[in-house]
Amino acid sequence: MLLKGKVWRFGDDIDTDAIIPARYLNTSDPKELAKHVMEDADQEFPNKVRAGDIMVAGKNFGCGSSREHAPIAIKAAGIQGVIAKSFARIFYRNSFNIGLPIFESEEASEKIKEGATVEIDADNGIIKNLSTGEQYTAKPIPPFMQELITAGGLIAWTKKKIKGVAA
Repeated sequence: MLLKGKVWRFGDDIDTDAIIPARYLNTSDPKELAKHVMEDADQEFPNKVRAGDIMVAGKNFGCGSSREHAPIAIKAAGIQGVIAKSFARIFYRNSFNIGLPIFESEEASEKIKEGATVEIDADNGIIKNLSTGEQYTAKPIPPFMQELITAGGLIAWTKKKIKGVAA
């Protein structure tokens, strides 16, 4: 899997309330959540982000509550992947469960600037900063997790498996 996009940058300890403020949790509609993604960190972000963009953040991205609304809002906004120094464990799993690829890379997290264009080779864990020519490594996404992403998340993957068994 190869991802390529423009970078939006955020700092350390971005919690799930910053990703999708609690005041919008009266819906689970991905399109509605996307309208408010990251607005407490950057009020204009929901209007600036475009399909295919990539987020880069610092350490402990997605800390806070265990709700799946946060990765759903990111994915629904068009973000195709997130790079961070580290992720909160529950956010990490929720991301794969809904089909959002995430990549841990300390070096990429520290060096990639907002507005850069990056290319991510998810199979091999290689992140290329096309704006500077630098290359970084990330933990490759395990094959099973790649299956989840390709299927669109755990529910879609499970439906596909059940359908295959029933056929």
